[in-house]
Amino acid sequence: MSLRFKSVMRRPLSALVPFVLLAAAACGEAKPVARGRPSVAVLVAPVKRADVPYTIEANGVVAPMASSAITAQVDGIVQRVSFREGQEVGKGQELFAIDPRPYQAAYDQARAGLARDKATAENARVIYERYQSMPKGEVVTAEQVEQYRATAAATAATVQLDEAAIQTAKFNLDNTIIRAPISGRTGSVLVLPGNQVRSGAATTLVLIHQTHPIYVRFSVPATELRNVLRYGAKGGLPVVAAPMGLLPPGAPTSDSATRRRPPADSNAARAQVPTTRSVASELSRGSLSFVDNAVDTTTGTVMLKASFSNTDNMLWVGQFVSTSLQLYVQKEALVVPAQAVVTGQRGTYVYVINDSLKDSLKVNQRPVTLERTANGVAIIANGLVEGERVVTDGQSRLTPGAGVEIRTGLEGAGGGGGGKRGKGGKGGAPGGGGDAKPAGEGAPKAGAMGATADSAAPARGANVGRKRGSA
Repeated sequence: MSLRFKSVMRRPLSALVPFVLLAAAACGEAKPVARGRPSVAVLVAPVKRADVPYTIEANGVVAPMASSAITAQVDGIVQRVSFREGQEVGKGQELFAIDPRPYQAAYDQARAGLARDKATAENARVIYERYQSMPKGEVVTAEQVEQYRATAAATAATVQLDEAAIQTAKFNLDNTIIRAPISGRTGSVLVLPGNQVRSGAATTLVLIHQTHPIYVRFSVPATELRNVLRYGAKGGLPVVAAPMGLLPPGAPTSDSATRRRPPADSNAARAQVPTTRSVASELSRGSLSFVDNAVDTTTGTVMLKASFSNTDNMLWVGQFVSTSLQLYVQKEALVVPAQAVVTGQRGTYVYVINDSLKDSLKVNQRPVTLERTANGVAIIANGLVEGERVVTDGQSRLTPGAGVEIRTGLEGAGGGGGGKRGKGGKGGAPGGGGDAKPAGEGAPKAGAMGATADSAAPARGANVGRKRGSA
């Protein structure tokens, strides 16, 4: 091995020169490429001011304004049922008919007895008056006159007794026709023609619920009682009710509302496409009509009742509903979409688009004070300025100072106008390439944004009641 190594070392250096030149040439051609972090595609929405209602959301149950369990007041055989199950009936309408023959006979007998006793009483009165006018001691004695007087009084009392018997017989005869004591909707018929019914029995023939108007019972935290009494002193507070799962309880109270559904594009799964549809047939609007006089110490809640006209029969007795009680409207609140607010170890913050840069867009992380949330809308107490743009989707991939590229298309709470790609005008989302048309108007107004809070404070910055979605 040593001899071979020596032979290699003895080779002239000129033989290695070509290899050295090739390596140097290769190194000269390879230039280092600086790779920066790519821009993150995000959705944005402008910071706006809107009127946001302060509401308390709760689950409730529909209760009838009045109920009546129809039972028989006389014994007998049911001859007919004069209504259909589930039919709306009016007060005084015939429901059932019981065989009236025995009660008709008793009524006729009482009337005949009255006629007989009236004749007897009239005769006794005439005799008493005749002998009373005669001189005492000549034709009749005083004792006889007193006896005639007692006889006339007794027969008159018998007439009164017969009149009371006639009233009882007439009452029983009238009760062979069972009528509705209230207006409402009937339930199942539990007794059919041919069945024997008895007065005072526990058997209910049919149950009637008054549903126009109708009640909705719901409970709110006792911490909200002061606000309810304060704002409800001027009149009935508006209440919105909707069947559970049909619409969010904080839906706008106008006849048309904006509902949102996820788009088919998986890359914009959190974007929302507004689709306008009528909610006049889906929402029921009423007013607060009752506040219980005590707080339930077991649950720490107070029970309320709201009355609804229910002309469209959307509310059904025993149905569970979502309710929204509106206390007041907070004017000109600073709002952003709730998904723009992120909760970290140091509190809540948002990513704000830095519009001061000319060639690129970057984001700054800014802490904010969240006052409350209202059905997808976050009300900001401080930390933002109207007109700024915040990131609503893509925050998980961002860091302070990161470059961003605003996605075009439909944005969670509305984007802005069009702009150059990578540049974007203030309050707008850039187009896909070149100029683009506005994608939206930004955060909608109070109604369109679903601006209904489930927890809030009478004054800005305070937090009262339970909070949903607050960061």
